[in-house]
Amino acid sequence: MAQTSARKQGVGSVIWEYLTTVDHKKIAILYLIAGGFFFVLGGIEAMLIRIQLAVPNNDFLSAGLFNEVITMHGTTMIFLAAMPLLFAFMNATVPLQIGARDLAFPFLNSLGVWLFIFGGIFLNLSWFMGGAPDAGWTSYASLSIASPGHGIDFYALGLQISGAGTLITGINFATTIITMRAPGMTYMRMPLMTWTTLVASVLIVFAFPPLTIGIFLLMFDRMFGSNFFIVEAGGNTIIWEHLFWIFGHPEVYILILPAFGIFSEIFATFARKRLFGYSAMVFATVLIGFFGFMVWAHHMFTVGLGPTANAIFAVATMAIAVPTGIKIFNWIATIWGGSIEFTTPMLYALAFIPSFTMGGVTGIMQAAAPADYQYHDSYFIVAHFHYVIVGGVVFALLAGLHYYWPIMFNTMLNETLGKITFWFFFVGFHMTFLIQHFLGLWGMPRRVFTYLDGQGYNAANMISTIGAFLMAIAVIVLVVNIIITLAKNERVGMDPWGDGRTLEWSIPLPVPYYNFAQIPLVRGLDAYWVEKKEGNGKMMPSESLTDFHMPNNSILPVVMSLGLFIAAFGAMYFPDGQEWAIDAVSGLEPKPWALPVLIIGLGITFVSMGIRSWKDDLGYYVTKEEVERDLEELERGGK
Repeated sequence: MAQTSARKQGVGSVIWEYLTTVDHKKIAILYLIAGGFFFVLGGIEAMLIRIQLAVPNNDFLSAGLFNEVITMHGTTMIFLAAMPLLFAFMNATVPLQIGARDLAFPFLNSLGVWLFIFGGIFLNLSWFMGGAPDAGWTSYASLSIASPGHGIDFYALGLQISGAGTLITGINFATTIITMRAPGMTYMRMPLMTWTTLVASVLIVFAFPPLTIGIFLLMFDRMFGSNFFIVEAGGNTIIWEHLFWIFGHPEVYILILPAFGIFSEIFATFARKRLFGYSAMVFATVLIGFFGFMVWAHHMFTVGLGPTANAIFAVATMAIAVPTGIKIFNWIATIWGGSIEFTTPMLYALAFIPSFTMGGVTGIMQAAAPADYQYHDSYFIVAHFHYVIVGGVVFALLAGLHYYWPIMFNTMLNETLGKITFWFFFVGFHMTFLIQHFLGLWGMPRRVFTYLDGQGYNAANMISTIGAFLMAIAVIVLVVNIIITLAKNERVGMDPWGDGRTLEWSIPLPVPYYNFAQIPLVRGLDAYWVEKKEGNGKMMPSESLTDFHMPNNSILPVVMSLGLFIAAFGAMYFPDGQEWAIDAVSGLEPKPWALPVLIIGLGITFVSMGIRSWKDDLGYYVTKEEVERDLEELERGGK
């Protein structure tokens, strides 16, 4: 039963291994590959936007196609790139950081990644099947209800499938961190990456249901003739905004908190210092999570909620800046007086502080409701959230990719190429988005596909587009770096950065499929660093060497996800030709196959769920003798 890394496998068996795996380390690689693919796709869409806006009166993209591209760019980057790539690093590191052999629910972990992959594929098939969604990534109700064709149906069904995977994963991580920490790993000894994952997972559990409900109501309005958002029939479009932003603002913190965690680990490692103000950082993380649910209506200052609601949300928005500020000062204090090593991850981390702070400051500017009336729906907003998301989350993803690459692949990315990537990306990022603040203040609205000559926007838009090309060059260099590293396949040893502080660096590379031969005993914060300083540099075991239980692989997560993927096509085409269908005006023919496809798809999913419920899948035991053999091999290799 044991999947030893020494065994040479054929291509087919490797593919089967990844299709059926429930191992968090392999699932991390699945998230990384799929999230990386969608990241490149979203980047290509961004380049199309910037090429269209480079010069006035441009006809590179038509108005309708431009709307589809900006909608898919935003939706892809948030739901299909940023979140899954963060899940990749969470999966790769968190079980190792807390001394666990896997997540609490390995089967659900696999189900989560396949739901995301199939949801993402379904959404992007819209390009080839009659047009992509075109109502913006927020899909505001009046626009999305009136949108002809099936673009918005792809959006609703694709995000519903993908979002189910995210919700499952959030529950899984929260359960794992609360229940599966190694002996001695108290809450106040957990690494910041684990803390931020825990808070982000709790946010997912509370934030995703409102989005799920909102999308269901949108689907019912579009497909089954209900009137939740149709004003003429007694509905209310503002309800969509509330449901979307009750999800949408916590979503920003779901993305940025794990990014904070990655940077906290990097600062401590490469400044060779314990993170300054650890308990304040933990408290700030929890406070950000709490405040994250109290600020959503600052996206709606121009809706007309009235001065009382606006004032409450303005104050809450200003308040949430305080714990974020605490974090910024603690990171600076961590670097202060440290023995800094300027590795590629550290360069991203150092660049993150001013970049993210600039995004935060423009956020506070928008917290003042009267000022927001001026900034709203201008390029100032575009500049603000890209400074937060790119200057925060994407910098963290690129830093984490270099930092955690040895744990995931047992090799090191080339540092020289990494630094070239960094400088192109850093310069290109500021060049693209800094000028957009001024474009917004000069009056350029967002989501416009072109502008007239002589409005004063020409030079700024050209600068912005050149910056975007620099970022594209950076990503190309990164891809080249990854290909070269995989081709060379130069193996690295344990603790490859030399200054690892937390448990994940205490494990031999490649990480055994069971993670720990014996669950370690944690004797303090930065558990591995404590053993380096006070012990013999090896983690003390908390248990004797015995047989232990591991879960079996399963193809069922793929089959369940595939069933929902098939059912989505049936659900989408089912209303065509019905008298209640909103888009019947576009002359869509009834699809007689739609209902059978819907039933077959759901049947596949429900039968798979039944098999999972009724079949006794008891897993298997890793024997003490096998672990001892692995340890002996390791010692021989070490010598």
